[in-house]
Amino acid sequence: MEFEKININQRKQRVLIAPLDWGLGHATRCIPIIYALISLNFEVIIAVDGPIKNLLKKEFPDVVFTHLKGYKIRYSRQKSWLPVKLLSQFPKLLWRIYREHQQLKAIISAHKIDVVISDNRLGLYSTVIPSVYITHQLKIKTGNAFSERLAQKIHYFFINKYTACWVPDNESENNLAGELSHPLKKPAVPVKYLGPLSRFEKIETQKKYDVLVLLSGPEPQRTIFENLLQEELKKFTGTVLLVIGLPEAAENNSVADASNKITVVNHLAAGDLNKAIQQAKLVICRSGYTTIMDLIKLQQKAVLVPTPGQTEQEYLAKYLMEKKLFFAMPQNNFSLATALENAFNYPFVNITIEQGEYKKVITAFADELKTV
Repeated sequence: MEFEKININQRKQRVLIAPLDWGLGHATRCIPIIYALISLNFEVIIAVDGPIKNLLKKEFPDVVFTHLKGYKIRYSRQKSWLPVKLLSQFPKLLWRIYREHQQLKAIISAHKIDVVISDNRLGLYSTVIPSVYITHQLKIKTGNAFSERLAQKIHYFFINKYTACWVPDNESENNLAGELSHPLKKPAVPVKYLGPLSRFEKIETQKKYDVLVLLSGPEPQRTIFENLLQEELKKFTGTVLLVIGLPEAAENNSVADASNKITVVNHLAAGDLNKAIQQAKLVICRSGYTTIMDLIKLQQKAVLVPTPGQTEQEYLAKYLMEKKLFFAMPQNNFSLATALENAFNYPFVNITIEQGEYKKVITAFADELKTV
């Protein structure tokens, strides 16, 4: 693949970062990558829209943003209808991939982009400059062997259009994503393992909450789980912080009950969330991969409740429970009392995973660019 020559003596190299808008996790796991790129003297431009734009603007107020429409995938209310719901959106998804690929050409020209880094956005590959694709799902779980093979072929078709693929997990057996990040067959392009990514840091703090609830993910399941938890929390007498995962909403705190035991916030800034997780005795959250990486780094006990029908989350919850890293429960029969009782008696295993591998990979990538 031939790339345009970059005169690094005239200006900083410009890198475009574009995370998928499927929940907040793709954006938050890009945060340490963005900081690493800035520390290596790259000029970062972020291509997003919607709630993740608000989140990243708060984290990087001085970074240039450009508009890139999201996929806006929606889930069904019933797990059994999810495959049909997703399949019905497939033509829209393909059109969005085509459109973002065309839009990328205009962005490269307008902003004089030198490198593209796409977190799970399939259409942001380029034939004129290096492009990197980030994913932890080299194998896509569907629950059906035939559709899994088909999904992997489609995924690899797009991955192989990129210059390289970065996987946010360990390459060794001491990994967090299991088969998802370690399939039997890998893409044809170079694959580099970044190690787990987290924007958080472990700190010394006092326990303040019995339970921290973190809501996230696509609608309508985010709201369904919120309503379920609101009912369950009415019967709970402990202290609770409920973060409902709406960064686009106003961030005024509100007290949910007269006893001041339950505090509800729409969203927490990174530093506040970092602290709140470590102030909790137990976290209840989705089994989204970014959340898992954060919890592992902070060595926090948690109950994972996968989004119904999201086979990746269901696989991760089962896989990590088998490794005794977390306790897991399905949403359809979730009971707060049962979750707390089981979690209290569960033999959690703490593991320490090297967190700095991504800096080595990005530094090596930056050095390669100087020779292009």
